[in-house]
Amino acid sequence: MKNTVLLIIDLQNDFCPGGKLAVAGGDDIVPLVNSLGAKHQHVILTQDWHPADHSSFASQHKAAAPFTQIEMPYGPQTLWPDHCIIGSKGAAFHAGLEVPHAELIIRKGFRQAIDSYSAFFENDHKTPTGLGGYLKERGFKSVALVGLAFDYCVRYSAEDAKILGFDVEVIEAATRAIDLGGTAAATKQSFTERGIRLS
Repeated sequence: MKNTVLLIIDLQNDFCPGGKLAVAGGDDIVPLVNSLGAKHQHVILTQDWHPADHSSFASQHKAAAPFTQIEMPYGPQTLWPDHCIIGSKGAAFHAGLEVPHAELIIRKGFRQAIDSYSAFFENDHKTPTGLGGYLKERGFKSVALVGLAFDYCVRYSAEDAKILGFDVEVIEAATRAIDLGGTAAATKQSFTERGIRLS
């Protein structure tokens, strides 16, 4: 697995039970993620990292409810409960996550005016995080993805990795979905259409 990187997506307190944007069973995947991490020589973590006034928070839009959708300059945006605020306990990685050999942490969503689901691009699909260049410069050819949530940050990270020319696998047992209005099924369909392996 020398040319493969394991991307552990947003395994943070706020996405686990008891968190501000909890994904059902989000903490159940931690032991498997740790096991997969131990089997991969190369591991990278991503971390949602929002300012308190982030534009994707429903609290920043008058009378807007969480999980509704609005139009932003870069396209449709789901509004979320306040979560993963910079430096907060909710933004910290789950205490059970054990990947001491992780080589890099990519923080995303720190620009106030734009959200970032993907580990590779902001939600305008143009502004890069730098991860794609980092992986290519180091000679990696393939990525395997785990973490939270399957139908948002894992999905868009996987799709962008494929667009950038990487061989992409998503390890479904080591993810959990939010599943808003069928987003989990739509994610699986997208993976099939794009040639992203779901194992």
